[in-house]
Amino acid sequence: MGVGSDLRRVSIRGSKFNEVVNGKEVSTNTDSFRDVVIINAAPISRTYYEDVYDPNKVAFPLCWSADTQRPSIDVPEGQKQSARCMDCMKNIRGSGSNGRACRFSQRLAIVFEGQLDEVYQLQLPATSIYGKGHSGHMTMQGYVKFLSGRSAKATNILTRMYFDERSVIPKLYFKPIRSLGVSELDTVQEIINTPDTLKAISLDVSPVNNFTSPFDTVDGFELDA
Repeated sequence: MGVGSDLRRVSIRGSKFNEVVNGKEVSTNTDSFRDVVIINAAPISRTYYEDVYDPNKVAFPLCWSADTQRPSIDVPEGQKQSARCMDCMKNIRGSGSNGRACRFSQRLAIVFEGQLDEVYQLQLPATSIYGKGHSGHMTMQGYVKFLSGRSAKATNILTRMYFDERSVIPKLYFKPIRSLGVSELDTVQEIINTPDTLKAISLDVSPVNNFTSPFDTVDGFELDA
């Protein structure tokens, strides 16, 4: 996915936390977890890439959807795979090498504990979004439900994200660590809707950025609940 050159990102390639700045990997954290605050989130989206993934090549999707229901309005007509995602042949299990050819993902805007003024984009693959987890380990949707059931807000919680050691592909779990302090809460509230935060959750697949920031819901679940 194309992103702005000045965007700070956290990649989970290789089941490691890789920091990417200005499009270049600048550091790799080998710790099994990182503590963050989730300050904003995009709805779950979908992207379909025609070519086989090459980590050394910048690629743009052929078709994409910001709401998982229909192709985005900025997808060229000749590239749309179907009028509706539910009818698309690329949405059929087995159409891709490891499941569906059109992949689910979700972009989060996060800040690290101790450096709340630097916003990073974290893009979650489907395996980190969906699924029941096990033995108390929670994927993102499970974590959202957990917080909602306790009337907790993701923006008020220090969240630990950590890798599923049993998975052969990068997969994150999430759990709450503590409530934020007053000064931390003030800082987070100030940056929830800043340009850097909105850019981090934008679905940017071309040189022209077209995005929305529906922070209130995450595929039917309230993140800030």
